[in-house]
Amino acid sequence: MKTYEYRKFGLENLAMAEREQPRPGAHEVIVKFHAASLNYRDLLFARGIYNPNACFPAVPLSDGAGEVVATGAGMTRWKVGDRVCPIFMQGWIEGERSVEQARTALGGGEMDGVLREYGAFHENGLVRIPEHLSFAEAATLPCAAVTAWNALIHGGGLKAGDTVLTLGTGGVSMFAIQFAKLHGARVIATSSSDEKLARVREFGADETINYRNTPDWDKAVFRLTDGTGVDHVVEVGGAGTLAKSVNAARIGGRISVIGVLASGSGVDPVKVVMKSLCLQGILVGSRRMFEDMNRAVAANRLKPVIDRTFAFEQGREALEYMGSGSHFGKIVVKF
Repeated sequence: MKTYEYRKFGLENLAMAEREQPRPGAHEVIVKFHAASLNYRDLLFARGIYNPNACFPAVPLSDGAGEVVATGAGMTRWKVGDRVCPIFMQGWIEGERSVEQARTALGGGEMDGVLREYGAFHENGLVRIPEHLSFAEAATLPCAAVTAWNALIHGGGLKAGDTVLTLGTGGVSMFAIQFAKLHGARVIATSSSDEKLARVREFGADETINYRNTPDWDKAVFRLTDGTGVDHVVEVGGAGTLAKSVNAARIGGRISVIGVLASGSGVDPVKVVMKSLCLQGILVGSRRMFEDMNRAVAANRLKPVIDRTFAFEQGREALEYMGSGSHFGKIVVKF
């Protein structure tokens, strides 16, 4: 079968290779992949930042969608022909995440990712694809969508009437906007592009702020909320934006810390204390969260936002495009 491999760090070292097609062991299935999607994590891995101690050769990407083409002995959950997505952390089924479960993440240098034609997975490490979604659309869900769901719904307790602040127009932020609107929340979205902000409004954002034209966007958020601040911040920027996110949150608000996109100075802990803020770190989510999310996606026939699709032979080009930062929503590789 065809697969992509890193034999050492560096996007220039990502190359196509041949491997023997896997066979299912007991309680395993073989998934034939039809699509995969990219996350910023995949660029960090290529640069040697995400996991400096990665094992090589390493197959990248955590998010894929395909169909079951073979099953092993003792199989009870799946049959040939089922459409499935592997979960991000193969060992995290429900409950709190452990250190051991964190080591089962796909495409992070300890377990092979999904940028390959076939993969063997334990029956418990898969979820069913909502019927209305294509393989390309479903491939966007395992990391970005589950992360947004965990931040706002599972871990955030979002309720109708809450106000949500999103940063940028990447995959997590776009899913956060869609999930917030499904739950009756008000959304304030930021971007450096007026063109992207116009598109964000089409997906339900109630107010938008161009942070390049308005560097003090935290003050703009306060004005839009009558001096109160927002209930939830989906913080994908990292150190470069966290201080402003703290400013933009209301007393008792929640900031879901997800991203590491921007460098910057530290956060004043006095503000966190004085505003009684909850800062929660989000690292994707469990299979149970994925399944809960998929029920909402299916019931509302939600469609993921896909910016651009690349052919399997363009795997490196897809990652280079993500590095440009020009995408709106998700980048997909179709097999």
